Amino acid sequence: MSAPEVNAHLPIWQRAVTYAAIGATHDDEFLRYPPKGYRAIERKVRLGHGEERWHHAWTETLSLGIQRRSGLRVTRVDAPAEVMENTYTPVTFDDDGQPVHPASTTSGEQVYADTGAQLVRPGDTAVLLLGWGRLSLRIPVRIVYLVDEPTRRGFAYGTLPGHPESGEEAFIVERRDDDSVWLTIRVLSRPGHPALWAVSPLLRLVQAIFLSRYEHALTRPLG
Repeated sequence: MSAPEVNAHLPIWQRAVTYAAIGATHDDEFLRYPPKGYRAIERKVRLGHGEERWHHAWTETLSLGIQRRSGLRVTRVDAPAEVMENTYTPVTFDDDGQPVHPASTTSGEQVYADTGAQLVRPGDTAVLLLGWGRLSLRIPVRIVYLVDEPTRRGFAYGTLPGHPESGEEAFIVERRDDDSVWLTIRVLSRPGHPALWAVSPLLRLVQAIFLSRYEHALTRPLG
């Protein structure tokens, strides 16, 4: 039995991501030096200004609110507690290259925002659903890293088997010195199966539509 066939029979939370450059969107050079065969995209959008906008933006981002607000249904897939307890959280660095948080393993406990929203953790698995009923497109993803700094918060997820694309998407919210709040979206992608290269223009069109939706998901008036 081949490796893909073995992977297909595993529970979704146990399946490996479908690309090698895990964490590539964390590197500021990813636009200039994407992995061979992958397309790199970065978008930045100003969300607003002030504490209320900042709090709303990062809590929505870390609870997959951008995806929900863009027309996707989100189903979280729980892994056994012992798996989450051994999930590795890497060191993060500030602009001067100094470590912000030490490397550690998570406690496995679920974290909630003060709004009651369930926040993502490294290693979490989710299935994004586009459409309804039997015609729904299943888009399985794995959280591969978090950014948790005083003025920058967000995450990236990588593609799992069954995703139409292969690669990684990052959603990082930043509060700048002038108190403005910005969202950065980074995408590294290519068709997820050789048969899909023939329809790569269609995949790019769908990707462009959802990038536009992501950009506008958190810009609506608060209240």
